[in-house]
Amino acid sequence: MNTRGFLRLLAGAVFALSAFGVTAHADTLADIKKAGKIRVAIDTAIPPFGMTDDKMQPTGSDVDLAKLLAKDLGVQLEIVTTTGPSRIPMLQTNKADIVVSTLSITPDRAKVIDFSIPYADHPSVVAGLKSVQIKDLADLDGKKVAVVRGTTQDSDLTRQAKGAQIVRYEDDAAMALAVASGQADILATARSLLPAISKKNPARTVEPKITMQTNWLAIGVRKDDPQLLAWINDWVKTNLKNGKLAAIYKQYHGVDIPTDELLAKSGS
Repeated sequence: MNTRGFLRLLAGAVFALSAFGVTAHADTLADIKKAGKIRVAIDTAIPPFGMTDDKMQPTGSDVDLAKLLAKDLGVQLEIVTTTGPSRIPMLQTNKADIVVSTLSITPDRAKVIDFSIPYADHPSVVAGLKSVQIKDLADLDGKKVAVVRGTTQDSDLTRQAKGAQIVRYEDDAAMALAVASGQADILATARSLLPAISKKNPARTVEPKITMQTNWLAIGVRKDDPQLLAWINDWVKTNLKNGKLAAIYKQYHGVDIPTDELLAKSGS
């Protein structure tokens, strides 16, 4: 092949890559500013992170975080309703610009998306009625434990509590109903969900017994989007330092986030 033919072939390859949208780096931040809005994927069925109020408007700690982020970015917020399994696919298929939806940092997820620095902790606990005596995972031997299928709690129990009788439910609502109705006295879930679960039937209030692990919540961003990721990281640091993220979390969850530990993880 002569030089002219090689250059013609190279030009064709570059055009083909451009036609399919293959670029070294995206610039979603510029696109967001140009559009004047940011599309944020949020699950509005996992109170107190995401839910709807009596006027059927989205609310919760993730919603308020997204509102603050959009305000500071100077754009409108568009909430894209999602579910646990669809959070990352919605990001990958460009149906959302970022994900703010109880998204824990995990090695497997980090292979397909990028994470901001963490903005909150997310302890995973075994909880039960006050009358239930549990001090460690060995105490679960022979006992029924409710869990949502496919969650980190499901994985942890399967691996660490081999003597437990694990009863799997398809979502948090079904598990909460099982606890409220007396079908389950012990469950494994995120600590933050316990108040909402107990609210279903105050006579069957559940309390944390064992902390299995502490996950860290972060904002999900598509791979190779350095400008947006850098802006979000700076934003998280700023709002950890000024206490705004802590105030949002406290309002909805009734507990404090470990601000110093979160800032230490960010390198601040």
